[in-house]
Amino acid sequence: MSLNEEEIQQARYDLIELRIEHSDLDHAIDLMLQNAYVDQLRLRRLKKRKLKLKDSIQLLESMIIPDIDA
Repeated sequence: MSLNEEEIQQARYDLIELRIEHSDLDHAIDLMLQNAYVDQLRLRRLKKRKLKLKDSIQLLESMIIPDIDA
């Protein structure tokens, strides 16, 4: 799939936003784990969201990085 410059630029902006959200979730999860009482359901939901973000980040990165002929 070939993207035009506008689509590549939008993908880069989206990638930045996803990386920030992923980092924020990572920090929130770390803080939750430091507490004596951890809401396990909330923790699982945050971890699941973090994994979905990671998948989205990888997808965008693969779209932005041009294919290299082998």
